[in-house]
Amino acid sequence: MPNLPLTTEQAAELLGLKRTTLEAWRCRGGGPQFIKLGRAVRYRQADLEEWIESRTRTSTSSEAA
Repeated sequence: MPNLPLTTEQAAELLGLKRTTLEAWRCRGGGPQFIKLGRAVRYRQADLEEWIESRTRTSTSSEAA
């Protein structure tokens, strides 16, 4: 079976974050891309991995690589 999109709870667990953090980022922006399927919100693992990579830094004062 192909990789199915993750729920908010599953994505939060994978990222080591709280579900409410992802919910807040969806409203404000700045979090990983997500999919809306009717009222359901889902996250593709590839999008989560890409988002993680985009946060790589070499120091606390550096911009994204």
